[in-house]
Amino acid sequence: MTRVAIVYHSGYGHTQRMAQAVAEGSGGQLLAIDADGNLPAGGWELLQAADAIVFGAPTYMGGVSWQFKKFADASSRPWYAQAWKDKLFAGFTNSAAMNGDKFSSLSYMMTLAMQHGGLWVGLGVLPSNSKAATRNDPNFLGSYSGAIAQSPSDASVADMLPGDLETARNFGRRVAEVAARLLPC
Repeated sequence: MTRVAIVYHSGYGHTQRMAQAVAEGSGGQLLAIDADGNLPAGGWELLQAADAIVFGAPTYMGGVSWQFKKFADASSRPWYAQAWKDKLFAGFTNSAAMNGDKFSSLSYMMTLAMQHGGLWVGLGVLPSNSKAATRNDPNFLGSYSGAIAQSPSDASVADMLPGDLETARNFGRRVAEVAARLLPC
């Protein structure tokens, strides 16, 4: 059985809810980056043992949160040892705006994964882009490189749209399936 770790920072709870949906789909273990940008005890060991690492962060001002960036900078230790080489990686993000420059955050995560010598798993879901599509359909926002969601700045976590959460669950399932296919058990 493959081990999926979902390492994420969430400022207001929306990204955490996405992380939970990714975990529901993948059977993965959540690993929250705290408000100071640190992992809990045993976090680095969990990432080392994982077959796939899924990054998650809100998109603030066109990029990942500083807490996620602090985690990324701290990952220079496993980078130096090439400890995450050939692991699978994926990423997700949420912002208040429909676009919000979410692709910048996913690109940052993808670059981090590539620097670690990893293999990136994209969303693998066609966008809901027909005239009949609704905002509650999976991948309505039309991402390919990772899961994205949009939560209005005055919306609670409970107000997150079912289509965005279904996209995150499907994404988690895809990461686990790709890991099971590509990685030896």
